[in-house]
Amino acid sequence: MSRSSALRWSLAALVVVVALIVAIWPRGGDEATGPSSYDEFRNSIGTAAGTPPPSSDADLGALRAAADLAPCPTPPAGSTGSGPLAGITLDCLADGSPVDLAGALAGKPALINLWAYWCGPCAEELPYLQQYAERAGDAVTVLTVHEDPKQDNALTRLTDYGVRLPGVQDGSARVAAAVAAPSVLPVTVLVAADGSIAKVLPQPFRSVDDVAGAVTTYLGVSA
Repeated sequence: MSRSSALRWSLAALVVVVALIVAIWPRGGDEATGPSSYDEFRNSIGTAAGTPPPSSDADLGALRAAADLAPCPTPPAGSTGSGPLAGITLDCLADGSPVDLAGALAGKPALINLWAYWCGPCAEELPYLQQYAERAGDAVTVLTVHEDPKQDNALTRLTDYGVRLPGVQDGSARVAAAVAAPSVLPVTVLVAADGSIAKVLPQPFRSVDDVAGAVTTYLGVSA
């Protein structure tokens, strides 16, 4: 084969290789459904939390109306709250209002559940927490904490699940850091009436009776 023929074949092969690379290269416009793990989510917080929200105020308002979540708890008169959650203020998923966590939970046992819209076990667990909240009534405060910057996805998921529990938005995972929660989801944090942390449970509940059993064991409340 002559040198010119070899060069032509080499160029042709190079074009084919480049075409194949272009065909399989990931497109920048493809939208991911969410991080594949909690560690990946934690690593992305630094950039994601500083970006503008993906939805306009009008869109977020429509999503809140569709979700129809229960209002977030408010601090009892004269209560400032205490414990590891003191000083943490987050936005209520229902209406965007600020919630002083320690104050809002003061004076009553509470169950707070850390979750994210992309978490499969969370989807299974949240309806059980809804059932438990209905069973417990005023004896225990049940509050969800969404640990991903994409608040609109949280509202969409809760609408899909039929879960109307009060919840707050915590895209920077401040609650998890305050209670030293492990890097998994879901996590349930049981809070005593005095604001101290009775137990951190890094596991999903498989039934409403599982939820009730944990609350009885660690908070002494039967429901």
